[in-house]
Amino acid sequence: MPHGLEAGLSQGDLTDAKWRVLKDLLPIEPENRRRGRPPEQNRSIINGILWRLRCGAPWRDVSPKYGSWNTIYRRFRRWSEAGVWETVAVTLAEIIGQWPLQHR
Repeated sequence: MPHGLEAGLSQGDLTDAKWRVLKDLLPIEPENRRRGRPPEQNRSIINGILWRLRCGAPWRDVSPKYGSWNTIYRRFRRWSEAGVWETVAVTLAEIIGQWPLQHR
């Protein structure tokens, strides 16, 4: 494990401190759905999005440790269309001093 990395995190994943800054920027996902699995945790979703943007890999290659690639992709699209992802990206750029890449 790289020096200074919090337990259970991969290189590039959000630290607890970064997550505390970002979590309130995200819309609350509905919890009472009629069928299917419960919504993925937003922190895992963001980590999956960040992994994909850093690597430029196809969405289908996002590791299952972040959740379903399809859920991650759909959440990214929904957040992008609603302007949420831009707010998250600007905030991340301020926190980490680097703009998250926007591969498609």
